[in-house]
Amino acid sequence: MFWVLFLLLAWAAAGLTCTRLCLAAVRAAAAEASAPRADGHHELTLYEAAFLSGGPRRVADLTLVSMARQRRLLLAHTGWATVVDPRGRDEMERSVLGAIGPRGQSRIAPVRTAAAAADSVRALSERLVGAGLAVPDAGRSTVASAVRQVWAAVVVVPVLGAAALLLPVPEDMPRHLMALWFALPLVLALGCLAIARFETHPYSRWASPAGRRLLGALARHGGGSGDRAFLTSVAMLGVRAVGEPDLRAAFEHREEYLGRERDRDG
Repeated sequence: MFWVLFLLLAWAAAGLTCTRLCLAAVRAAAAEASAPRADGHHELTLYEAAFLSGGPRRVADLTLVSMARQRRLLLAHTGWATVVDPRGRDEMERSVLGAIGPRGQSRIAPVRTAAAAADSVRALSERLVGAGLAVPDAGRSTVASAVRQVWAAVVVVPVLGAAALLLPVPEDMPRHLMALWFALPLVLALGCLAIARFETHPYSRWASPAGRRLLGALARHGGGSGDRAFLTSVAMLGVRAVGEPDLRAAFEHREEYLGRERDRDG
């Protein structure tokens, strides 16, 4: 009767993840209802667009790329940032320069991490939340994380079912009936995902519905021309929008550095 244990695990995986998704959706709806009403005429700055699209790290990336485009910061293909002009033109740039340090040179990865956690980015987040354009801290990642967990259950349930079918079963329990029992929690999980997609999609960790509408308007208008259009693309899409080979190499080396750091910490 080991297959019953596998069935219980399958129901637990589907039931718990679906319950968490439902609770997360309810909390997100409540937070949206109680959020301040956004001004429909608000025009997003590049920093605001970066935060609403990708959060604090996107703001740090945008600042680095913007300073590099203006030749005030050198981002080497080896993953190092070198200060050319030590005068920051705004709080974000001063945060980046402070993260690089008095020596004027540092790896990009720790600079990005420190700049993303700076007071200037925190103040930007608070302004956007107060304007009703960003999701409050308590509501971030809950729905998207819950959806990922339900998808994990969608994978786990068939695996448990296959494992149960490989075990010896009583003669009075046909295997097709056993498979049907495992199909029930799978249907529950898939149905929960379908409802969530209809009711709460797209899942945003940073932008509120009003913020997503402003981002959509910015994307339709293209963000201007020249450097402004390029930086708008970086703000909304991240460093993958960078076309210059040297800049792309610098950020790719950053990802390799972060991977090595995670391996060392693990």
